[in-house]
Amino acid sequence: MLTLRKSTERGYADHGWLKSFHSFSFADYYDPKHMGFGNLRVINEDRIAPGTGFGTHGHRDMEIVSYVLSGALGHKDSIGNGAQIVPGDVQRMSAGRGIQHSEFNHAPTDTTHFLQIWIEPNVRGIEPGYEQKHFEAVQKRGTLRLVASPDGREDSVKLNANAALYAGLFDGEERAELALPANRKAYVHVVRGSVQVNGQCLSAGDAAMLDNEPAVQIGAGRDAEVLVFDLQ
Repeated sequence: MLTLRKSTERGYADHGWLKSFHSFSFADYYDPKHMGFGNLRVINEDRIAPGTGFGTHGHRDMEIVSYVLSGALGHKDSIGNGAQIVPGDVQRMSAGRGIQHSEFNHAPTDTTHFLQIWIEPNVRGIEPGYEQKHFEAVQKRGTLRLVASPDGREDSVKLNANAALYAGLFDGEERAELALPANRKAYVHVVRGSVQVNGQCLSAGDAAMLDNEPAVQIGAGRDAEVLVFDLQ
């Protein structure tokens, strides 16, 4: 079964300095039909105004992935990490038994556009952790490049969760397929452009939820960037 989730159906919050679309229930946006999918709990598409950001705040027992689309995201946390996250980077923060962090757009004029992703862990109360890797566009061109996985295989970021994340860039005749075991779900989020997912046309911000499907098939892209989640 394939279910579409259109961009216009998402929740939206405008805080002035932050504009955010919520694929699933988050903060003041509540939709009992969209509380997550499998162990994927949050996809927020955030735009942070120049010179602003999220002040220091805490998380527990969640795998948090940041995927920057444009601009840069400054990160600091209570376990000593400080970094700039830029397009092509995949950052994973394991909140574990508790972590404090901040996220800031230090640019004087440019908006930071990024996806904030939460995945429920398969272990709780662990030592907080951090990892960040860069994936060049050529690695994602016309394919689904593994960027996060439970075992860190293929030089991906390691998740403390029963989930894997793939990223791909598709245009014209480029196509890719990801086989799905019978007991797995898949969530496809279109980051930009337009693309066909299992024959269905999706545009930026749209998503496809696949349950009991044998594979994810991506093709007919137009300047498309997609994220594909393999979920329990």
